[in-house]
Amino acid sequence: MDLNNTVSTLSDQTRIWIYQSSRKFTAEEVLDIKEQLQHFAQGWVSHNQALKAQGQLLYDQFVILMVDESQAGASGCSIDSSVSFVRRLQQQYGVDFFDRMTFAWKEGEEVRTAHKDEFARLYHEGEINNETLVFDNLAATKADFDKAWLKPLGESWHVRMV
Repeated sequence: MDLNNTVSTLSDQTRIWIYQSSRKFTAEEVLDIKEQLQHFAQGWVSHNQALKAQGQLLYDQFVILMVDESQAGASGCSIDSSVSFVRRLQQQYGVDFFDRMTFAWKEGEEVRTAHKDEFARLYHEGEINNETLVFDNLAATKADFDKAWLKPLGESWHVRMV
């Protein structure tokens, strides 16, 4: 997935945080979350200085927050405010954004998720394999995201879990 079309004003060095929801959002929820993301990004500050920030909701399941630190860097307090924002979304929609042991992959055009143990079982049963495209939510920059957010399981850290 290439963010260049939607956030071309942000550099490749832009810091990025990816939060995977425990479920896909409904069409109504998507509209509301996108509005909240835009509002949060526009008001996101660090030491009273506005951040050059963007928020996206991708595949109706992944909240992406980005800060181009060329004009102001994200501080501990500003990062804490983003985590608080995501926690509010989590509470509002009854989802979990912080379960790092649930993995997501693409099956056709659909995003599927499974807990680590179920993911390993699916691998051993041949339902997923080293060519299955997995989402690597550890991407730290926009460049990393553009190049390798979605990658074959065999090229991802996920392969250690199967």
